[in-house]
Amino acid sequence: MDGISEAYSRRAVEYSDLFGSMHAVHPSDRQLVADWADDVEGPVIDAGCGPGHWTSFLADRGLAARGVDLVPQFIDRARTAYPGVSFEVGSLDALDVDTGTVGGVLSWYSLIHHDPSSISSPLLEFHRVLSPGGTLLLGFFESPDIEQFDHAVAPAYRWPVGGLTKALASAGFDVIEAHTRRTKDQRPQAAIIARRRSTSSSGARPAPAPSRQPVG
Repeated sequence: MDGISEAYSRRAVEYSDLFGSMHAVHPSDRQLVADWADDVEGPVIDAGCGPGHWTSFLADRGLAARGVDLVPQFIDRARTAYPGVSFEVGSLDALDVDTGTVGGVLSWYSLIHHDPSSISSPLLEFHRVLSPGGTLLLGFFESPDIEQFDHAVAPAYRWPVGGLTKALASAGFDVIEAHTRRTKDQRPQAAIIARRRSTSSSGARPAPAPSRQPVG
């Protein structure tokens, strides 16, 4: 992922100015993350936090939130903008977090640059750090098939909800719910909430993922 980090480093200021505040967030996304956060018990990792606005949002809701990102420029900006919140440079494939100590992981469009052949690495890492019953909220660009597209910063991938549901199941998660949103002049978007399977139920089949259309 070194090339991705370098690509974002070159455009960190531009990206942060355009997207690095809650003012740039779609209302239905804000509500979805808020509702998820209110059900989380324990510390939260904002995995791929970028400029840190979502990490601050989670902290403002009373959670012990920590932001992690591969791009040092993002972390520097986040620390300046939100001095009371914890941020660190790190890889989503190898988080500096003890096993089973996190109540929730927010991965908001932070896995879009992972090749489908390597998507299991961060998902397994999220599973490792979550406590049994902890939840993951994953945001991504949606498509009927897994396909690469020309993202403004670096090549990225769109996923069908069913495709990521299978990847999550293989990594030890049960999908709780799925949301899709189609807005004029924007790429289709989706989000999945999944729960880390406890050891005792590791062989259970994942629950079906209902598709919901957020209001916004």
